[in-house]
Parts: sequence; structure tokens; C-alpha cells
Amino acid sequence: MRGTDWCLSSAGAALVLATSSDEQHPAESVMDGNSETFWTTTGMFPQEFIIGFPRCVKISKVAIQSYLVRTLRIERSVSEDPVGFEECIEKDLEHTEGQLQKEEFPLPEFQATYLRFIIKSAFDHFVSVHRVIAEGAAENT
Repeated sequence: MRGTDWCLSSAGAALVLATSSDEQHPAESVMDGNSETFWTTTGMFPQEFIIGFPRCVKISKVAIQSYLVRTLRIERSVSEDPVGFEECIEKDLEHTEGQLQKEEFPLPEFQATYLRFIIKSAFDHFVSVHRVIAEGAAENT
């Protein structure tokens, strides 16, 4: 059984922060469920964005679709505010010429109210993030 994708704006997710902004390719594009739209960074690294969930959720898998990302770190917070992040994953991604990087990170069921995606380095001056997915279930409160 597939869980809910908590990174979709239709599931109540909200973009809390993005370190770069482009009117044509806004950071909210990573949450629209469409791999054709994307957020693009503007220059220097690291770049990051934070997605907040409507409540604490249990996540079993995080996935990202991107282009030209070299080193990615994903952190989580269980606080009511986007503070107190702890590292979950840091990985060097493979360079995929002319196609999207599609990375999946299975996670032991962990809880989060926020996820922070940090692009530490890239294969070029700019990168694009097309989609992020955090699959899981709602916590019973």
C-alpha cells in the first residue's frame, strides 16, 4: 500500500523557505506533483528549501527528482517551528547527462513536521529540483 505524499501542496504541505527565487521557476514547483515544473537555483551553494507538513507525519521514503545536484543533505525537524533540524541523509548523487536524477531514500519510519533539503554542491552553476516526495502515513494523535 502506498502512503500519502506529504510533500504535495494538495496534502497541506507548505514551502517555508527557499534560498533562491526565480519568477519563472518558483520553489513551490517542487510540491505540485509535476516533474515538468521545477525550482532553479541562482548561483552560489549551498542552496536549500524547507517544506512544512500540516502536522507531524510518519515518513517511510523520501525521493527527489533533480538535475545537476552533486551533494544533497536531507534533514528533519519534529518541532512546531522549523528549528532543531537533524541530519537524516547525505549523499553524492550521480551525474546523469540529459536526464533527471531520480533518487529514493528508504527510511525507517521516522517522524517529521519539517524536511530541509540542502544542495551542498552541484555539477554546474545552477541546478533544478523538479519534485520531492515524502511518502508515509499520518501520525495518530
